[in-house]
Parts: sequence; structure tokens; C-alpha cells
Amino acid sequence: MDATPRMPDVVDLTKALIAAESVTPALGRVFDVLEAALIPLGFMVERFIEGEAPDGPVENLLAVRGSGAPHFAFAGHLDVVPPGAGWTSDAFEPQIRGGLLHGRGAVDMKGAIAAFVAAAARTPPTGTTSLIITGDEEGPAIFGTRALIERMAERGLKPDFCLVGEPTSAQRLGDMIKIGRRGSVNIWIDVPGKQGHVAYPQLADNPIPKLVAILAEIDAIILDTGTEWFQPSNIEATDITVGNPATNVIPAQASARLSIRYNDLHRGDDLAARIEAIVHRHAPAATMIARVSGDAFVTAPGALSTLIGDAIEARLGLRPELSTTGGTSDARFLSRLCPVVEFGLVNATMHKLDEAVAVEDLAALADIYADILTRVAST
Repeated sequence: MDATPRMPDVVDLTKALIAAESVTPALGRVFDVLEAALIPLGFMVERFIEGEAPDGPVENLLAVRGSGAPHFAFAGHLDVVPPGAGWTSDAFEPQIRGGLLHGRGAVDMKGAIAAFVAAAARTPPTGTTSLIITGDEEGPAIFGTRALIERMAERGLKPDFCLVGEPTSAQRLGDMIKIGRRGSVNIWIDVPGKQGHVAYPQLADNPIPKLVAILAEIDAIILDTGTEWFQPSNIEATDITVGNPATNVIPAQASARLSIRYNDLHRGDDLAARIEAIVHRHAPAATMIARVSGDAFVTAPGALSTLIGDAIEARLGLRPELSTTGGTSDARFLSRLCPVVEFGLVNATMHKLDEAVAVEDLAALADIYADILTRVAST
């Protein structure tokens, strides 16, 4: 009997991962599927659960094959956003229609994880290859990649390069890779007042004018005009709440929420301190909570982006654009370890109804990932 392990088919593995429902935070079966694909390929797989409600528990997977240099890491997430209502077919029953594989996570990013496993299966082990896979990238990201980085430090694992399989391609596979991301900080402002009758304003304290003044000053801020690799930073008011159902009552409180996306000229803590000073200048009794989800980073064009660009060009005949656009990703944490570049599938349908990936793109991505591994081995 032939004892040679069966090479994983990228489409079949993507289907199996999609069918394992894994709305963030992910646990259990979807990790079982990935582990079962990795062990026959010689990976040592470690799974662990971190955190408690409301942001956990979260399952993470660290898989390592080989030893020594070079150490190439692939990072990604198995959790997905909720599917929403209105899909043509069940979001967790993968279906191929017209050359497209449909299912939640097909693009973001179970397809890329399957492609990397398929690539590793046909690439002779050289040095160290690792997979850093979390179950909460789409959530608060408290107990995921950061916990994996701590686990790697405990084991003395430090990659030389890291590829994150986020869906970075815009119009066609390979047209864009991400070499950095802007930082993000969310801010909650609560301005207290004193409730009273609108006919007797001297007996009340209206918090709304104070909040309006705060937001007006913040709205007038121009943080910067952009940098070589980043667009201008921006501050956006994303919610204003008073919750006053009465027309003749001065409310007791008013609140607002801000989201700041910023480039590498700033740090989240500094921006939060600047906003807090404005808040307290207009409303000394106000409270403010700021949560920095990650500072901006950029992996300057160099060996890693060139290597990935060469592999894309060899397979697809186009040179990818280097970009820092889009939202945040777990690359913001991994950038502390080593040079990080993101490259994956076309992102047109991620987080949408009827999310889908072209079957031919899955095969092409597996080819490119295999070429990347081969090129890294020769460095």
C-alpha cells in the first residue's frame, strides 16, 4: 500500500474550511480541518485557547515544519464575519457556480490558507516554515495573533520573513500587495449634563453645546497631508448619541464616537492625548475612552516585496502595485517580529453577500505561494 500522504487539493481544502462555520471568535472544527491537512505534511501543530467573554475564548494554531534558517512564516485567520441574510445559497455550504467558489471566508481568507497549505505540500522543506493562524482577526484581536507572538517567543521562534494572506488584490489576482497599514484608534466621548425643563435653562446644564464645540474643534484638525507611502490621516465622527425622546427636556448626557486612521507620522496614544485635551477644554467633567488597535507600520520596499513581486510576475505576467491602503490587519502585530508583506486573493466580495473566489485564482495563488517558498529557500 502506498503510504505517501495525499497532496491537499486547494479547492477541496477551501471547501472544507468554508463548511466549518467559524464566525468570530472561531473555535473547534475549522481548526480540526486545518490540523488534519498539516500533520501529514510534517508540521508539528500546537493549538491553544486564550481569553474569556466578551472578547474570547479564541482558538489559535501554530504549526512548524523544519528548523534553522531561513524561517518563513505565513499568517492568517480562520474566523469570518457573520454571513448576513440574503445569500443565494447557504453561506457555509460551499458551491461552485460559473467558475466561482461561493461561501463565507472564500476570499477572506480561508482560500489563501488553503493555497498556502497546498503550496507547502509540494515544496521540499528547507529551513523553517510556520503557520500563524488565529481565530479572532475579524473581532477585537485581543487573544489572537498577539498571543501567538508570545507563544512563539516562548519557543524561541522568530521568522525572517512573514507573508499575511489577506485579500490584497484589487481588480485581478496579483495586481496589489500591501507593504504597510495605517494605524487605528477608536475614541468614546461622554459629556455629562444636568437634566431640566427647556423653559428653565438656568436650572439645567445642556451637554449638547459642549459636545458640538468638541466635535467642531476636532473636525477642523488637519493631521497631515500624507507621506511617501501613506494617504493623509483622518478623524471621523462615527456616532452621536443623546437618546432624548422628549421635546421639552434638556438631556442629562451626550456622547460621541470617533475613529482615527493615521499614518506613520503619528502614534495612537499621542492622538488620543490630543483629543482628550480638546474634550476637557470644553467639558472638564467629560470622560473619554481610547482604544488603539495598532499603530501604522511600513515594510520599506526591499528583499521581501521584490521576492513576492517576482513570483507574481513569473506566474501572472504583471508587476504588483505596492500599497498601504485599506483597513487594519494582524500584520500590525507581526511587523514587530520581522519584515511583513500581505498578498492574497481579489477582495471585491469580502464581507459581502455571496462572497466568492475564482477557482482558477485559487490554483494560481497556490502556484505563487509555492514559488515564494522556493525563492525564500534559495536566499
